[in-house]
Amino acid sequence: MVKLHELKPAPGSKKKRKRVGRGVGSGRGKTCGRGMNGQNSRSGGGTRPGFEGGQTPLHRRMPKRGFKNPFSTEFEVLNVAALNRYTEGEEITPQRLKEDGVISKIRDGIKILGDGDVQVALTVRAHAFSDSAKQKIEDAGGTAEVI
Repeated sequence: MVKLHELKPAPGSKKKRKRVGRGVGSGRGKTCGRGMNGQNSRSGGGTRPGFEGGQTPLHRRMPKRGFKNPFSTEFEVLNVAALNRYTEGEEITPQRLKEDGVISKIRDGIKILGDGDVQVALTVRAHAFSDSAKQKIEDAGGTAEVI
């Protein structure tokens, strides 16, 4: 059984702080462990992160890949199975889904996909529906309206 007064850190886990510039006798006087001359011996010396001594750095040697279409629409997708949490006859809108925490962002719009089943008749308003999602909502007695 270890007692509180017997606790001590693991060997080698505690190191003494390097006190530089405190005289010749300390072993870290004069140049303070920085060596004689050069960029790194100066205050504020050294290079920026990623600098490779004038060689073209890695981030510039790598090829550029891909293309991001600025006109693309990015839908927030939601499956019909997630609509079962609502009660019969309710109207579901993108704002309502966001308020209820079903989706985190509306992005360019909401698209309802057909994974799972819906058991309640709802009026669902969204920006897009897959064919199977529209069919399942209507089969349950609800309506799917495109905004």
